[in-house]
Amino acid sequence: MMNVLLFVAGLVALVAGANLLVRGAGKLALSLGISPLVVGLTVVAFGTSAPEVAVSVASVLEGKTDMAVGNVVGSNIFNVLFILGVSALIVPLVVNRQLIRQEVPFMVGISLLMVWLVHDGLLAQWEAGLLLALMVGYTGFLVVQSRRESAAVAAADDELAGELEPLVQGAWDARLPAQLALIAVGLALLVVGSDWLVTAAVAFAKALGVSDVVIALTIVAAGTSMPEVATSITAAIKGERDMAVGNVVGSNIFNILGCLGISGLVASGAGLTVAPSLLALDVWVMLAVAVACLPMFATGGEIARWEGGVFAGYYVAYVSYLILAAQQHEALQTFSYVMWAFVLPLTVITLAVSVVKSRRG
Repeated sequence: MMNVLLFVAGLVALVAGANLLVRGAGKLALSLGISPLVVGLTVVAFGTSAPEVAVSVASVLEGKTDMAVGNVVGSNIFNVLFILGVSALIVPLVVNRQLIRQEVPFMVGISLLMVWLVHDGLLAQWEAGLLLALMVGYTGFLVVQSRRESAAVAAADDELAGELEPLVQGAWDARLPAQLALIAVGLALLVVGSDWLVTAAVAFAKALGVSDVVIALTIVAAGTSMPEVATSITAAIKGERDMAVGNVVGSNIFNILGCLGISGLVASGAGLTVAPSLLALDVWVMLAVAVACLPMFATGGEIARWEGGVFAGYYVAYVSYLILAAQQHEALQTFSYVMWAFVLPLTVITLAVSVVKSRRG
């Protein structure tokens, strides 16, 4: 019971800390003259991924590097399959053309880069530095791009400013000390919450007789993705459907480049070790769901309800497989056969037909 309370308290602290960090950083960015569009693509997306950074860094400092990498991989799988799936079930999601043309291919590219970097079971510190450098370059590119497209930004700023207003406005003092205080309190809550969450997660793993990796891929990944859940589902309900998709894609990019980059740099020794089970299955699932976004997003520029149902169903199947494999359940072989022999081929055929129809239309 104490571990459950510790986990819940850590989760609450992470969500509250991320919210305060987004508010403080957003207000500070706007007061410095940075456009709301750039704030939305950077501060909001990065802020919702702050729990992943906090938990992964805390895991590394406690020597649980498997949990650090598992948290990133699990969060990216959760973001695409569960968050987009549930959001699309609520209302079909509009996919912005820029996401299809630029951000999604970039997400696929860095997912492939991550798989290549960790294929030897280690993310070296220089490789972590490369990921972090790409993060800085990507952010800089977004800023330069937004300035070049001043006409488009002018129209988008008004809309995004309204979307960002609940996060960066309110009863908060607009002065610099207040903004810095919000950031400091948010960071403090993230540090404390991540420590509680990791401690409870390790205790769960021991009590259930499963590895830290499985806990990181499921409970911890879902827990640290709560800000993305709240943002995307709320955006879908309010009709801001492109924001629901953009939040997930931006968070996935930051998880790989920022979260793994920072975690790898603070790791002692050669870098982050990667569990064999992650290399055998989970990093490939992460890459597969990223690649699946390309044809699915391109079918008419939206994610239909049936596509959302496929995403959500696959997440349930993925978690079920992890649980069955961890327990070495007798149903594991039958479950795997059904997935490989029937479910996956049927989905591929259905998706291919959908793509062909959308192009003809």
